[in-house]
Amino acid sequence: MYETPILQVKNLQKQYGPGCCHCNDLENSMLEKNFCKACGTVYAVRNLSLELYPGEILGVVGESGSGKSTMMQCLYFDTDITSGAAYINRPGKELENVFDLSSQQKRFIRNHDYGMVYQNPVHGLKMNFSSIGNIAEKLIAAGNRNVADMEETAKRLLTNVHIPLHRMKEEPENFSGGMQQRVQIAKALSNNPPILFLDEVTTGLDLSVQAKVLDLIKKIQRELQISMIVVSHDLAVIRMLADRTIVMLNGEIIEEGLTDQVLEDPQHAYTQQLVYSLL
Repeated sequence: MYETPILQVKNLQKQYGPGCCHCNDLENSMLEKNFCKACGTVYAVRNLSLELYPGEILGVVGESGSGKSTMMQCLYFDTDITSGAAYINRPGKELENVFDLSSQQKRFIRNHDYGMVYQNPVHGLKMNFSSIGNIAEKLIAAGNRNVADMEETAKRLLTNVHIPLHRMKEEPENFSGGMQQRVQIAKALSNNPPILFLDEVTTGLDLSVQAKVLDLIKKIQRELQISMIVVSHDLAVIRMLADRTIVMLNGEIIEEGLTDQVLEDPQHAYTQQLVYSLL
């Protein structure tokens, strides 16, 4: 394992509502799960810290409403945070809290350092653009202006994710869910990002399609050594993909460690319940 994280997140917090004297001090708050009955504030992500290392897949698991997807939205700048910091290990910019950057600088990070694959492909693809057009859009955003280069890159990526090239000018709205996810993965990889976020990418797919998508993710990670954060409520997905795993409940990390260790010998009662419900 590398010593220097490629991404470091410190005390990330996302709340909906003003907070009050009953809940502002999270250590001694009177929250019911992640909800303050006094002022109605919901703490979607609470005081979350994590590290992602080069070439590592970090799994994030927890039930619906545990804060997994909100955390991803915060990291990818899809939603504003309440407080916290995140640092990307980029030459000369290691000390920049990316949440403090301008919207233009955040856009640069999204276009050069990050890739995102959403649970619902509608959020990651323009459904009425061609598949090759979706990839070109990402490449143009990253500064590419050479049409021949973009076409060559798009063809290579679509081939890698097993989309037939005779369908590359077709709109994703004509594709199956599994094909849409594969186009989304190709688009996310088009700018060679060092960090890839995957949010519940197999939810709603048939088991055989799930297996193909998971194999593809594993192959990509092995060949390109991309660092990934994979969010799932499915422990089988996490077991197959993740090197390390964090378990979230009510917006907080309640357990973390090597994936085998967390799933074979869970310490927290909630993790035990998650694991044993699969047995």
